[in-house]
Amino acid sequence: MVRAYTRKEYIRKNPNSRIVQYDMGNLREEFPVSLSLAVKKPAQIRHNSLEAARVASNRLMQRAAGRMGYHLKLRVYPHQIVRENPMATGAGADRVQSGMRNAFGKPISVEAIVKKNQRIITIDCNAKNFEEAKVALKRAGMKMPVPCKIVVDKGAELIK
Repeated sequence: MVRAYTRKEYIRKNPNSRIVQYDMGNLREEFPVSLSLAVKKPAQIRHNSLEAARVASNRLMQRAAGRMGYHLKLRVYPHQIVRENPMATGAGADRVQSGMRNAFGKPISVEAIVKKNQRIITIDCNAKNFEEAKVALKRAGMKMPVPCKIVVDKGAELIK
């Protein structure tokens, strides 16, 4: 599949992604349990939704497991550039506006295109922090514009 608007060299002003970090927590340790947030339908997720989900889940995991008790990874990158044709409002807007003539639009944002069942966020943790990781992913899912599910990737036998 060829993405429609990802080539940044053709665009005059590149919109910046607001995502600060993609890997958080303890990056060196191997954790026995791994959970992921997966989307139920194909969607386009803007960078500010991804950042809000990252902040919400990271904050909860940092409080529950400590700074070195987990590894959170954001697994999608916003490549697709979103354009908007801004319409003028107010008095005299009809004389200023050109309507749908030359309606290509200006780049305003970037978004990640995700497929069905694609994992967005993954949390690796110890078995004792499994419930907190589940709550953290649920909170991250609330920031997404698409229905999400929590999938246990590794260590399901340790959780009883």
